[in-house]
Amino acid sequence: MYVIIAIAVYFSLLILISFLNRRNRSDSHFFLGNRRSLWVVVAIGMIGSSVSGISLVSVPGMVLGSGFAYLQTAMGFVVGYIVVALVLLPVYYKMNLTSIYGYLDKRFGPHTHRTGAWFFILSKTVTSATKMYVAVIVLQHVVFDSWGVPLGVTVIVCILMIWLYTFRGGIGTIVWTDALQTIVLLTTIILMLFQVTKFMHFSFSEVLYTIKDSPLSRVFEFDWMSNRNFFKQFFSGVFIVIVMTGLSQDMVQSTLSCRTLREAQKNMFWYGTAFVPFNLLLLSLGVLLVVFAGQNGIVLPERPDEIVPMLAAGFLGKTVYVCFIIGIIAATFNSADSALTAITTSFYVDILKKEHIPKTSHLQRNVLYLFVCAVFALIILSFVHLNNNSIIDTLYVMVGYAYGPLLGLFAFGLLTHRRLKDHFSPYIAIASPIITYLIDEACRYYFHYSFGYELLLLNGLITFSGLFLCNNDNPAVAK
Repeated sequence: MYVIIAIAVYFSLLILISFLNRRNRSDSHFFLGNRRSLWVVVAIGMIGSSVSGISLVSVPGMVLGSGFAYLQTAMGFVVGYIVVALVLLPVYYKMNLTSIYGYLDKRFGPHTHRTGAWFFILSKTVTSATKMYVAVIVLQHVVFDSWGVPLGVTVIVCILMIWLYTFRGGIGTIVWTDALQTIVLLTTIILMLFQVTKFMHFSFSEVLYTIKDSPLSRVFEFDWMSNRNFFKQFFSGVFIVIVMTGLSQDMVQSTLSCRTLREAQKNMFWYGTAFVPFNLLLLSLGVLLVVFAGQNGIVLPERPDEIVPMLAAGFLGKTVYVCFIIGIIAATFNSADSALTAITTSFYVDILKKEHIPKTSHLQRNVLYLFVCAVFALIILSFVHLNNNSIIDTLYVMVGYAYGPLLGLFAFGLLTHRRLKDHFSPYIAIASPIITYLIDEACRYYFHYSFGYELLLLNGLITFSGLFLCNNDNPAVAK
């Protein structure tokens, strides 16, 4: 019963924030919050939007397979955010874009524009649905199975709650709800660290020595054949941020709601630097949970992603249990609400071309948003089998295939001054992931080399090369 009360209180706070933003229902408020968002609030909220429930569930468990190697990727994230702030944001603000894929229209033409938008819509739908699926499954196993609630009902209720607090205010509401949800997520992580330390009767210095001396805390890997090689992970981290933040409408949309370019860049710098300490906290939690399990003779599950839910539900006390549930909800909703709004924005602006139509019906926009939510729910319900590896690794592999064409399209636009044969763009963008997959399989078979996160770089390079071969010789002229 106390779990239900905590969830009800949490949802009430989200609805209250939505209620306070109800007065402004314009498209400008829904899509960009009238460009009046405080950069500090946006930065706090974007941390939770980026990490999602997968990080809370998956990152601590990664220590069993790869130690602290994930920090190598997080270091690359910091550089990636600097690139986004200094290279991409000035372009978006200068063009006064609502959807960032409008850049492709002005640079190349309508076919490339729609290609970029469709790749974002499809890839973001799948990747965000995957993130939400993980959290829903955790909630289902830990809470709702014991009450006899079917998985389908859990999914529909979660999507419905997101729709209720976002359908009127859009980004104008999400900026504030995401900040709240990030604070809840960080509180959950800190509480879990405190509780497991308390149960082990460790002082702060003992905690530091335990983590430092653990073989699980190894960070750097320089074996070139390993997927955890430092250079592979670092540069993959750089480009993962460029595509998942700088070329992804949901992340940029919140940033574009800041008042000025300077404030948007400050948001990106501060939010980006938070990722190394944030992931260090999660990985440290993973080490302490493994030590705690060893001290108490607890048999850990085979799948790393099940470690945190199992220990939080059964061994760390009711307070941690409740906070873990709320933390999962907060992290999941933080990621999903911005994704749903961004998908709606891109479809509305890029595909339907409704942005500049006067007196556009709010009902039409809200129906589209509800439709996107329904599709989201159907995709989540279709996930039955997942990869046995860490889900966060699986997610980044998906990102490599899905976002590679976007990386190639934007790189070609920003790094060259050539026109593009616009009608070839869809074919090149579709062919690139297929060629990437075939190369990966060939390298695995003939050279026993398996690509990791660097699939994104390969995919983007193939797209860039295809565009270069199909470009016009005359320099591009800005429209």
